[in-house]
Amino acid sequence: MPLEYGGGGVVAEHMAVRKRVGVFDVSHLGTASVTGPGAAEYLNSQLSNDLRRIAPGKAQYTLCCTEEGGVVDDLIVYLHADDRLVLVPNAANTAAVVGRIAAQAPDDVSVLNTHGENAILAVQGPRSADTLAAMGLPVEHPYFSFADTKWGETPLTVCRTGYTGEHGYELILPATAAGDVWDAILEAGGPWDIQPCGLGARDTLRTEMGYPLHGQDISLDISPVQARLGWAVGWKKDGFVGAAALRTEREAGAARLLMGIRHNARRIPRPGMLVYSGAVQVGVVTSGTYGPTAGVGIGLALLDRPYSPAGTLVELDLRGRRETFEVVKPPFVETDVD
Repeated sequence: MPLEYGGGGVVAEHMAVRKRVGVFDVSHLGTASVTGPGAAEYLNSQLSNDLRRIAPGKAQYTLCCTEEGGVVDDLIVYLHADDRLVLVPNAANTAAVVGRIAAQAPDDVSVLNTHGENAILAVQGPRSADTLAAMGLPVEHPYFSFADTKWGETPLTVCRTGYTGEHGYELILPATAAGDVWDAILEAGGPWDIQPCGLGARDTLRTEMGYPLHGQDISLDISPVQARLGWAVGWKKDGFVGAAALRTEREAGAARLLMGIRHNARRIPRPGMLVYSGAVQVGVVTSGTYGPTAGVGIGLALLDRPYSPAGTLVELDLRGRRETFEVVKPPFVETDVD
């Protein structure tokens, strides 16, 4: 996936998604299947969120954790039936996620890594529904649900999910059909000046929403409690991998929390930059960029708890010059994600 497709660059691609419609080839995401009697019940014992909260046809954001509470990956689960589920983790972590889930699976539950068999195309923005409707695809299902359908003879799943904060969809389809469907999306979105979008815009869009990126904002060393992802944890479940460690951390109160930081102009924080209060280091930047919609420099930072409340002023050393940033609770912009 390119950083950008050329033409107007990252900002133009970003604004196309915020104002019209953009399409991303996100086939760098992985896929896996979990099937067999009791598959949903077993998976619920492995992942953080509570699958009992959703019904077939719904999707759920969840986390695969270690026993110590670190995050192996964040992923979306699509519940087709109690005996058939599809997972979409990050491709680089698919093997690790599948390996962990498969290791303890009962004999009648199959866990398969299907990365490479599928492509995933994301159509995002206020005109995303119009674009897919022009292709004859279903678009009326609610946020975090999905519909199995066909485009011609090509089977695909239309998922009402995304990573941009805008109304949007992700299409899961056979990899062999990806080129044809991509071309069809571009043709269907022509009336709304659809824009192919790359990793650069994907990063600025998700950062404006405060969505975490695995390996930076969540990791084996940054837990869901620290990342303020407790809403994706089934605290009332009997148990799941990492439950004891996360409950202990939650009860004690995490020593550091992931929060947004915002400059009053265009100064850009970068991952790895240290955060200060006076002479004291109080955190580290995990993600940072210029927010084209926000119009200022924004980022996510892991901050010591006393410096994490919204409204707190902190400083970053940007090329030898101290710059003041305000701690905020994301998102940095208001969107119509629902």
